[in-house]
This record gives sequence, structure tokens and C-alpha cells, in this order.
Amino acid sequence: MKFEVENKEKYTRVSSKLEKLDAQHSPELKAELVQLNQDGVKNIIIDLKGTRYCDSSGLSAILVANRLCKGVNGIFILTGLEPAVAKLVTISQLDTVLNITHTLSEAEDLLYMEQVSKDLEAE
Repeated sequence: MKFEVENKEKYTRVSSKLEKLDAQHSPELKAELVQLNQDGVKNIIIDLKGTRYCDSSGLSAILVANRLCKGVNGIFILTGLEPAVAKLVTISQLDTVLNITHTLSEAEDLLYMEQVSKDLEAE
């Protein structure tokens, strides 16, 4: 299995088990994300810990997750970026668009804070 999907109470975590997120594997990630969206998942955390390389098609899959979550008023967070992947995200200026944390624990904290903020705005 290239991606491990774990459903939590408030979000679904997708963990990459790949060293390279590239054109060969990003279609599978996109398909998984679309399926989660169709299943009603609103909040997604993608954990790329251990993924040491990402190309433009990998970034495209990440942007799909962000768009799908925003489309249903959900929250998307990217976490566990290895240095080379973090550099690509920064060069692409996606660090200004995406919610990014260093650890899964920080991602969970951010998600809960964002959810509380959304809930308060809805009242």
C-alpha cells in the first residue's frame, strides 16, 4: 500500500509510504483524495514524513486535496515535510497558500483550532 488512510473523529489522515511522490504515484493519491471527498470527508491531513522527493505532479495532488477541502468548507493541512520537499513547496510559493506544520501533533492542534474558529464564525 502506497498510502495509508486513517479515519479519525474530526479528520482523515493520509500518510505517504513512498520515498518519491512523482508522476508515477500522484494519480493514485489524487484518486484517493477524490474518493475521500465523495465519502464526505471534509478535513484532511497529508503526512509526507519519509517522502524525500516530490515533483510537480505530486504538488498537483497536494493542491487537489487543498481545493477539495476548501470546496466543502473543510480544512487541509500538510505535515512532515522532508527538507527537499519543503524546499520545493517554498520555491513554488505554496507555503503561502497551504497550512503546513512540522509534525502530526502540530497538524492536529491546528486542525482543532481552525475547526473551533469555523464553528464560532458559523454561530
